[in-house]
Amino acid sequence: MLPSSLNGLLKQTSRSFYLTLRVLPGAVRSQIGLAYLLARTSDTIADTEIVPVEQRLTALDEFRQRVIGARLAPVNFSGLARQQGLPAERQLLEQCEFSLACLRTLAPADLERIIDVLSIIIGGQEQDLRRFAGANESAIAALQTDAELNDYTYRVAGCVGEFWTKMCRAHLFPDAMLGDSQFIADGVRFGKGLQLVNILRDLPVDLRQGRCYLPMSGLSRLGLMPADLLTPANEARLRPLYNSLWEVAHEHLAAGWRYTNIIPRGQLRVRLACAWPILIGVRTLEKLRQEPVLDPKHRVKVSRTEVKRIMFGSLMKYPFTGLWTRQFADGTSAGKAVA
Repeated sequence: MLPSSLNGLLKQTSRSFYLTLRVLPGAVRSQIGLAYLLARTSDTIADTEIVPVEQRLTALDEFRQRVIGARLAPVNFSGLARQQGLPAERQLLEQCEFSLACLRTLAPADLERIIDVLSIIIGGQEQDLRRFAGANESAIAALQTDAELNDYTYRVAGCVGEFWTKMCRAHLFPDAMLGDSQFIADGVRFGKGLQLVNILRDLPVDLRQGRCYLPMSGLSRLGLMPADLLTPANEARLRPLYNSLWEVAHEHLAAGWRYTNIIPRGQLRVRLACAWPILIGVRTLEKLRQEPVLDPKHRVKVSRTEVKRIMFGSLMKYPFTGLWTRQFADGTSAGKAVA
């Protein structure tokens, strides 16, 4: 079990993920919660924009060396902590060594799983810092190819799906006959799908921070540059590329729904923890094909009321196999994204 101070910090920093985490069985909740806290710590380091990129890269490397056990000297992120506007993010950095001490108390196999996923995540954060160094609204940097986008979504979230799968498999249903290669592959796609939904939803915000996660290869085919996406009137020109990425995100979430239903039916808590972000994600996709996606004044989001309805509805439908399995199809309309 996580110490109360870290559990409180987890609740403050994880927002919607805390709802998912809270429903997980106790056998995996602490390990996944601690991994999340450490990933949020590195994310906070990477996102401290007031600090020069090279200094953040140095801090990330020091943090990774502590995670993998290659550095014995404690890290001191007090300088970075003072730059945080949110108290919870300040505490993440101030309590970093306490979180790392908790990491060393885990069983060797769990420790190895967390080290593996954090190494991938931190590597992705370093790659992002280098890729977008110096970028801003007047000089937007973009990913170049679909392969770069696929790699990015794996490093940010696909690897988390893989980690989640291996952790739950080891502790909750080690003897279930599931077909591990497909199960893990769908777990990776589950994570990629959630991240791709975020990319599509957050496009106007990211652009104004100088970041374009839509590949230049696709934009060029439409005669567009990243700066053109700052103009909401260009949405119609963007839609062919946007719709194709919408379809990829939907297919990934469909793989995540298949993944959820492969989990043994007796694992109600794990199934709910997987179902909620998928159903919220597919509802977000439905909104993204009906609402403006380039207007920075229009924030596409699923309301708290809708989230509660999804969560409560899934719990009520669980005893009824047909109602439960239809939830994904019911969450989005059939057919293609609007042209």
